[in-house]
Amino acid sequence: MEKVKKVNRGAKISSKHQVTIPQEAMRNAGLEAGERLTARADGPGRVVLEREVDILEQFAGSLTGVYDGETLADLRDEWE
Repeated sequence: MEKVKKVNRGAKISSKHQVTIPQEAMRNAGLEAGERLTARADGPGRVVLEREVDILEQFAGSLTGVYDGETLADLRDEWE
């Protein structure tokens, strides 16, 4: 018997509002299991998922070398 290719018919919304994203769509979008996504409505019947941006991670360490050690020590002393 010849193997029949399964047709991707999309996804179904569960009673807990969960949706399983097809593997091919995940791969094409460059997404991996465990990543955080944001969801937004984009008109009737359309939801867009986008990779969540971690602002802290994006900018952490970006000011390295801007201040010398003495300047930072002086600023910290002002807090006390």
